[in-house]
Amino acid sequence: MPVKFSLSAYVCAAAFLQAGLLGGCNQTNIVKGAQAPENAVTATARVAVKGPEQLILAFGDSLYAGYGLKRGESMPAHVEALLRQEGVNAKVVNAGVSGDTTSAGRKRLSFALDNLPRKPNLVMLGLGGNDVLRQIPVAETRANMTAMLDELRRRNIPVVLTGMRAPPNLGPDYVASFDSMYPELARQYRADLYPFVLAGVLGERRLMLPDGVHPNAKGVDVMATQIAPIVARRL
Repeated sequence: MPVKFSLSAYVCAAAFLQAGLLGGCNQTNIVKGAQAPENAVTATARVAVKGPEQLILAFGDSLYAGYGLKRGESMPAHVEALLRQEGVNAKVVNAGVSGDTTSAGRKRLSFALDNLPRKPNLVMLGLGGNDVLRQIPVAETRANMTAMLDELRRRNIPVVLTGMRAPPNLGPDYVASFDSMYPELARQYRADLYPFVLAGVLGERRLMLPDGVHPNAKGVDVMATQIAPIVARRL
């Protein structure tokens, strides 16, 4: 079962979201396209890895890029390691860019896809947090997400969508419109959905970097543990 989202923890973290969510840090950890996968987190396979290689593109912002973490500690790297523990011959290419909005992601998605060695079996798509930070109108965010999902559907690539939620202090209208966007898009495009990428992590100090915004390696492990089974099912 997925980690339950704690509203109280999120309310406590709302100020952090306003102050600098998802790399309002202008640091770019991953080149704007697709690069070779990180050295995956060391893990002992529970079963032998078998079958053809499953190529996955992880396309998101700093929560994918691994902001503030060592190479190999990002969420996509953890997902790859967990899949391989279960015998899935997975290769995850991390195309996360710290600070990316949905508009920036829309502009670079085709480039990232075209620069992979082949069409991926799956795309993990996780953008929108920086749109919240900048209070970009939800209609604009939705249009960008729709354009990316249209491109992935045109290429016949399955999607696992990792959602974000707006902090309550942005007001009920913004929150309702933003938070409903991910499940609505998932239904429209038949994407698998993990509703809130930071569920069980945001607001938990032991799982966060000192900035109170980004997960540490332990927090990333919590995230990946919940997301990897969704990825495996979709593969």
